[in-house]
Amino acid sequence: MRHPPIDPNNLPTLEQLKIELDREKYKRKYWSIFISTLRILLDAAAAAVLVAVLILPVLRIYGASMTPTLYEGDIVISVKGTNFNQGDLVAFYVGNKLLVKRYIAKPGEWVNIDKDGNVYINDELLKEPYLTDKSLDECEIELPYQVPDGRYFMLGDHRSTSVDSRSTSIGCIPDEEIVGKIVFRIWPFSKFGPVQ
Repeated sequence: MRHPPIDPNNLPTLEQLKIELDREKYKRKYWSIFISTLRILLDAAAAAVLVAVLILPVLRIYGASMTPTLYEGDIVISVKGTNFNQGDLVAFYVGNKLLVKRYIAKPGEWVNIDKDGNVYINDELLKEPYLTDKSLDECEIELPYQVPDGRYFMLGDHRSTSVDSRSTSIGCIPDEEIVGKIVFRIWPFSKFGPVQ
């Protein structure tokens, strides 16, 4: 097959060839940077998801059982595990629902709540500076109550509306259902910071 003859008048100049070569180099460099940036962003997103799921779950609060400490719509970060102290806020599963309540008593401890809503652990009054209103509310368990082995007694801060370990529908929470301790609020920004 024969090629048509080359017309020397239609050949690009050396300057035009240099410009075209620079344009091609720029395109390759641009796509190389774009692909490497995309990889870094995907790796960072995957790492963030793993951290959020495995170590520091991010949770959204629903309902009013933890007011005035937490409000519906608040977004909080928890730390996985069962290493918490009396009075810490704890996230846990009941069925397929995720709840947040306050850890009150550990396995083997005796819980008693008087008619005014004062909580006693092993006959000692529990100091609860986080409460604005105490209430016994509807208590379905027989008091005094001993927390079973491998379970934790939890109460909401808004005692008159909270469904918690006083209710047989929730009861005491087993180790395996605990997600972790609530440590930080990230939303709303006006309340950004550690959760007490």
